[in-house]
Amino acid sequence: MREIAVFGGSAHPALTAEICAFLSVPQQPVRLIRFANDCLAVQLQANCRDRDVFIIQPLVPPVQENLVELLLMADAARGASAARVTAVMSHYAYARSDKKDEPRISIGGRLVADLLVTAGVNRVLTLTLHSPQVHGFFSVPVDHLHALRELAAHFGGRDLSRAVVVSPDLGYAKSAAAFARRLGVPVAAGAKQRISDLKVIISAIIGDVAGRDVIILDDEIARGTTVFELLTLLREQDVRSVAVACTHGLFADGALDKLAACDVTEIVCTNSAPVPADHPKLHVLSVAPALAEAINRIHNGESVSALFDN
Repeated sequence: MREIAVFGGSAHPALTAEICAFLSVPQQPVRLIRFANDCLAVQLQANCRDRDVFIIQPLVPPVQENLVELLLMADAARGASAARVTAVMSHYAYARSDKKDEPRISIGGRLVADLLVTAGVNRVLTLTLHSPQVHGFFSVPVDHLHALRELAAHFGGRDLSRAVVVSPDLGYAKSAAAFARRLGVPVAAGAKQRISDLKVIISAIIGDVAGRDVIILDDEIARGTTVFELLTLLREQDVRSVAVACTHGLFADGALDKLAACDVTEIVCTNSAPVPADHPKLHVLSVAPALAEAINRIHNGESVSALFDN
């Protein structure tokens, strides 16, 4: 059995440390150098030869900086004769660029996937991609996990007799339905049209939400544009309460404070991206145990899908 070597970039050191603790393996040191011309260089300061190398680096803000760092680490591991290089990206930001919906634009999700493979990545472990087809952008194996188990465990220990799960759009309705099945509650979805990055329109909610305790479930909250639009519509439906849950809590442009100021009971996300843990309405769930178990299974040649299937 080849030895395992886990390296972490600067994107999310707390997650790297937690994963290594669950794996009971040391976190190998990485030296990051920034030259006077703003170029980066990376040195992996542990032996990689014939080792199973895992590089933990979510693509979170600053995304471009963290992406280049990940590419350099993968290239360094390949150049050091690593047996296999696995990129562990708990958040793959470019997954939102998954289609050509306007003339003369790049499909960034596919381009970045190609860059990672070119840099030396042999396998990808990621969490809750924006859309499932992004999985197919990679020419190497991808283990695509979700956080529905962790989110369901958080909500499962309470009275859900009047609860309903609401997906902000039909695109995420399948995952919302799987989440609702775990909780044993009905599901509804918004009829959403995206106008721009700053503007969406939700014309209706498909499903019964009146008088119910709503759990809004989305894959990612950045500015929260979609959630704010959905909250406006839910207020008109006379719901009893609203909780907001997502996998990736990016909370850009003060979105967390703005959401907390709305009439929501709680905001729940995972630690797939760095988030403030001391906000009064925010509950942060750890995905480190799931990622560590997946890493262990990948290393040992065991099934990952058996653990994380819906």
